[in-house]
Amino acid sequence: MVFAHGWPLSSDAWDQHILFFGQNGFRAIAHDRRSHGRSDQTWHGNHMDQYADDLAELIASLDLKEAILVGHSTGGGEVARYIGRHGTSRVAKVVLVGAVPPLMLKTDANPNGTPLAAFDGIRAQTA
Repeated sequence: MVFAHGWPLSSDAWDQHILFFGQNGFRAIAHDRRSHGRSDQTWHGNHMDQYADDLAELIASLDLKEAILVGHSTGGGEVARYIGRHGTSRVAKVVLVGAVPPLMLKTDANPNGTPLAAFDGIRAQTA
């Protein structure tokens, strides 16, 4: 099982889940995506395509097969984008928990999205 957390959490958010599933026979891991938790704080690559590609690199480097991917919030978007970009050859199941939609920002193509000002407010409060 691979657990992907929401923004701006760290992999520590999954500690109790990792313990439970590990004690019940699953190999369970959680990662800190770039610029989250104990991962390097990067200026570049902080977008869903890169998160999905990073997840693909992790899954490949661990040679995971029939993985169960669990994503919460931004982690759900990361998992969904992983499937879209890298397919399901290494995936048995996917669990999305309160996952972000594919596009949250209000644009001409997504008129029901959230205005950019709302995201700017969140960034200002967390800076």
